[in-house]
Amino acid sequence: MTKPRFVSFFDEFGIGDVATVGGKNASLGELYQHLSGRGVRVPNGFATSADAYTNLLDQAGIIGPLHDALDGLDPTDVADLGRRSKRARELVYGASLPSELAGEILAGYRCLQEEYGEDVSLAVRSSATAEDLPSASFAGQQETFLNIRGEESLLDACRRCFASLFTDRSIHYRVDQGFDHFKVALSIGVMKMVRSDLASSGVMFTLDTESGFRDVVFITGAYGLGENIVQGAVDPDEFYVHKPSLAAGHRVVLRRLLGDKAVKMVFVDGETKHTTRNIPTPKSDRDSFCLSDTDVLELADIAMTIESHYGQPMDIEWAKDGLDGQLYIVQARPETVISQRQVSTLETYVLDHAGEIVTKGRSVGGRIASGTARVIENVVHLSDFLPGEVLIADTTTPDWEPVMKTAAAIVTNRGGRTCHAAIIARELGIPAVVGTGDATNRLAGGETVTVSCAGGDTGLVYKGAIGYQVEQDDVGELPRPATKIMINLGNPDLAFKSSFLPNDGVGLARMEFIISESIRAHPLALAHPEQVTDPEVRRELGRLIRGYPDGESFFVERLAEGIATIAAAFWPKPVVVRMSDFKTNEYASLLGGADFEPTESNPMIGFRGASRYAHPAYADGFALECKAMRRVREVMGLTNVVLMIPFVRRIAEAEQVLERMAELGLRRGDNGLEIYAMCEIPNNVILIDRFSQYFDGFSIGSNDLTQLTLGVDRDSEIVAFDYDERDEGVKQMIRLAVEGCRRNHMHSGLCGQAPSDYPDMAEFLVELEIDSMSLNPDTVLQTTRQVLALEERLGRSPGATSARVVESMSDRRVAR
Repeated sequence: MTKPRFVSFFDEFGIGDVATVGGKNASLGELYQHLSGRGVRVPNGFATSADAYTNLLDQAGIIGPLHDALDGLDPTDVADLGRRSKRARELVYGASLPSELAGEILAGYRCLQEEYGEDVSLAVRSSATAEDLPSASFAGQQETFLNIRGEESLLDACRRCFASLFTDRSIHYRVDQGFDHFKVALSIGVMKMVRSDLASSGVMFTLDTESGFRDVVFITGAYGLGENIVQGAVDPDEFYVHKPSLAAGHRVVLRRLLGDKAVKMVFVDGETKHTTRNIPTPKSDRDSFCLSDTDVLELADIAMTIESHYGQPMDIEWAKDGLDGQLYIVQARPETVISQRQVSTLETYVLDHAGEIVTKGRSVGGRIASGTARVIENVVHLSDFLPGEVLIADTTTPDWEPVMKTAAAIVTNRGGRTCHAAIIARELGIPAVVGTGDATNRLAGGETVTVSCAGGDTGLVYKGAIGYQVEQDDVGELPRPATKIMINLGNPDLAFKSSFLPNDGVGLARMEFIISESIRAHPLALAHPEQVTDPEVRRELGRLIRGYPDGESFFVERLAEGIATIAAAFWPKPVVVRMSDFKTNEYASLLGGADFEPTESNPMIGFRGASRYAHPAYADGFALECKAMRRVREVMGLTNVVLMIPFVRRIAEAEQVLERMAELGLRRGDNGLEIYAMCEIPNNVILIDRFSQYFDGFSIGSNDLTQLTLGVDRDSEIVAFDYDERDEGVKQMIRLAVEGCRRNHMHSGLCGQAPSDYPDMAEFLVELEIDSMSLNPDTVLQTTRQVLALEERLGRSPGATSARVVESMSDRRVAR
């Protein structure tokens, strides 16, 4: 049998054949050939060659007319671009497929029918021969046709693919990237259609798309065909998997976020040439994750296998077949934006002040921009957009790209962090807030707005122009000081980005932030909703836990995922997690909290910290906290988590809490578990030799220690002038604490505000030879440089503290 001239199956080509079959098809061939036997399931198919495209143009005699249509093009003239591209598409689509090419395509179709059955449906995808190069992704520039059946429909879809090389967006993109229109050819990929219309589909990256953090797989998904996610038509579910933990055998999802998934794209047979339609997603599906944990972990395995094969971060499209229940990979290409950034240079955007929030959504880009809002309802009105404005839209498509390239920022009603608007915003280096739900209704054209993506996963749109600062720091050559510089961090959304700061781990991870922002409900209200007296609060609790079996599961999983995200970001460095330290008035402000909290006249020195943990009034709540921490350390494998008990007033209290933790499965020493205590009460300093028998280290809380040493309520504005961490009495308390830790071979650290606010306090701590200080992220670089300079003057070499701590901890373990 004569070998086909223009068609090759996936097992006949690979990544080295981009010039022949384009980047998309070359990658599919590479995956099919080399990874099919390693758990990467790719639907079989074939591709036409670049020669097939050039042969089509030659036989049709349309190269000259195409030059007439495109030569002298001004890509900034949107109307002229539209006329010229339309003429070019008409020329290509009107050309008949050469009989030899058509025959080979149909022969390939029959082979797929033999493999998958007579009624197999096909996906017909375009793949430019310059596609997916490091300098140009060409993502979404050409057309895809789904659920194709029958010979005539297949040949028509192929003609439409060839013509799609000359859409407005494709032409404009090639001009921007410096590609000659006549040196770019098009290959067509024809493959078995994965019936994700009956299940789910999505996109995954082998890094975090916002920070560039490489130790996670980031997966997005929604019900139905994947075009909705790429186009930004839905707010998808999001999942993170920690690569080192997965490689070590801990098969658990690191973090997940339930998306709205309001619509899903399905096939519609026999009505028109358009074979897909969006329909409302049933409420039960919207309230559930579109993937099981088993599916998520299988996708993560696949992603890591693909990344290992390619040797670089990857952008991968997946689809689950609703007929056979299997997961398939339908595209994979190198990630070309965030992975190319220089990690040695840290760029931080900071608002001068907060303002009136108009809308919020998912944050893309980490930057801030201001400009005049321009609401664009559809592609017809794109010509109204002026450079430097903020683009406000329901969603965007590749046709919008010429205008998007001139925008100061982008805000959309729909879409997740892997949608078209998000991808283009990252490429352009501009902020985008996607999935707001109401931007086009909340924002009026002509008003000035500020778009901020500098605060983590949630992007905010403020009314008016708000000033901001851009801080850039080169940290590539910054040495590590002898004094450990750790970070204070409570917001998991900032963990991946903060991990790029020079650091020795997290000295204080505040559990309260996760409870108040991510959980929002009192743990006892979630455990005992029947005791909540307000019917509306009970209904809100029910809405809050949608997607979870019950309130306790919701609390444990959300708390565990928040802490685990921070622990994963800094793995394997230590992450010191303080158990909850709300005051009673703060607990009462949580959803349902009023039914479980007493009223105290001075909550600051009331029922807080360790006193709650063994008390019957909070016993069930503390049990949930401990269950979450066991999940982080044992199930998720993040044993770099060190637990810390706040506000331990008395020796008896220390004994009770540790006994209670042991009963709940957190026994000090088991599986390497270390338990620290906050040193923030004068009694901790006075009895430090006795307290040292119960803990592995102390973290000095300078805020409360100052309050209780000076007898000043730090929440009182009237006596605020008397609150000063630099008071000699307070400094003496800190000195005694550090000396006591050293005497007892224990770790000493400080996690209060003082060294972040006062350089002289940082110097004081270095002179004491404290083991570590934990700082707010915005002061880490400045303080690190200051500490290095001081240590040099004192003659201390980097690593001295580390060696002493290791030695002292070793001595302590021997003593046990």
